Amino acid sequence: MPTQTFTGSNRAAPDAVAVVGIFDQTARSGGLESLAGHATAEDIRVDDERLVVTLVLPGEMAKVASALVPALEQSIARAFPDFKPMVILTAHRSAPASPAAPRKAAGHRPLGGIGKPEGAPMLEGVGSVIAVASGKGGVGKSTTALNLAVALADMGLKTGLVDLDVHGPSLPRMLGVRDVQPEVKSGRLQPVQAWGISAMSIGLMVNEEQAMIWRGPMVMGAVTQLLGDVDWGTLDVLVLDLPPGTGDAQLTLAQKVKLAGALIVSTPQDIALLDARRGFTMFEKTGVPVLGLVENMSYFCCPECGHRTELFGHGGARREAEKLGVPFLGEVPLLPEIRFSADEGRPIVHTDPESPAGQAYRKIAGMIATALRKGKPA
Repeated sequence: MPTQTFTGSNRAAPDAVAVVGIFDQTARSGGLESLAGHATAEDIRVDDERLVVTLVLPGEMAKVASALVPALEQSIARAFPDFKPMVILTAHRSAPASPAAPRKAAGHRPLGGIGKPEGAPMLEGVGSVIAVASGKGGVGKSTTALNLAVALADMGLKTGLVDLDVHGPSLPRMLGVRDVQPEVKSGRLQPVQAWGISAMSIGLMVNEEQAMIWRGPMVMGAVTQLLGDVDWGTLDVLVLDLPPGTGDAQLTLAQKVKLAGALIVSTPQDIALLDARRGFTMFEKTGVPVLGLVENMSYFCCPECGHRTELFGHGGARREAEKLGVPFLGEVPLLPEIRFSADEGRPIVHTDPESPAGQAYRKIAGMIATALRKGKPA
């Protein structure tokens, strides 16, 4: 039976039968009759005005059904006008029945599912967990996290990458897996495989254009689920792409996960470095070693004449690293190729490893791998 949780509201909310009925009707009216009768409402959750519905479909049907999500949300909103619906689709493969139903985990579970029992170990098969952070958005943190993870995998390390930026997930597009629906086996999400790494993002479960209007407890619950409800298996290293700033996601990590270290991405100018300094202070207060600073968009080279221009200044992150007493991990140039590769879902460190950007990311990955082997900052 699906779970139904109602928080802060006494208004009538849909039950599983109603939701599945609306799905079937939407599938038929959308010309996808073959999907009707195959959806299961795994979780129905109300948080104030937000109605979060998790639907499970067999295998490839979830991918096909993703096109119905906008129309399905509109249909649910018309049927239950008191709520703002959000629909999450997951795929399911049948698994042998277990002799006893697992005890459901406690706390907010915006992605639905059963999850691990409260107090169960998290990420028990992962050797090292490292965070990629920035004090502000727009400095290239996610691009750095992706290329770092792929570079570590290319070095022979079993690597995972989780996109914890719940409000602005970008990993599905940057990995080229926007049309992939994560499967569910034995109640646990299976990470998608791409470019030699295992990856997970809330962006794999919602429409790319859907806004995640969630408050702190929902964000913290989603972060916990992306870590603990995913079957990561055995990994040498798990890279966490954190959201910008020092908010709920970072607090959840400090409480739930033992981090081997964090690297901070910044651009060279003073205003970005000020925010990077706040990130350093956060990790220092939570007892997380800072593996070093990366200066992204360090300089721009004209593709026609090769002239180098330092658009945002240069060397600011190196000086800041020296001031803070942490390693400087390197400079990543501002190149159109980096942007093209991210938009196309082809990490440049793998597709063009000898390019200036590819070499920069590989150098950073090498320093991180050395630090992890030694158990201390690079």
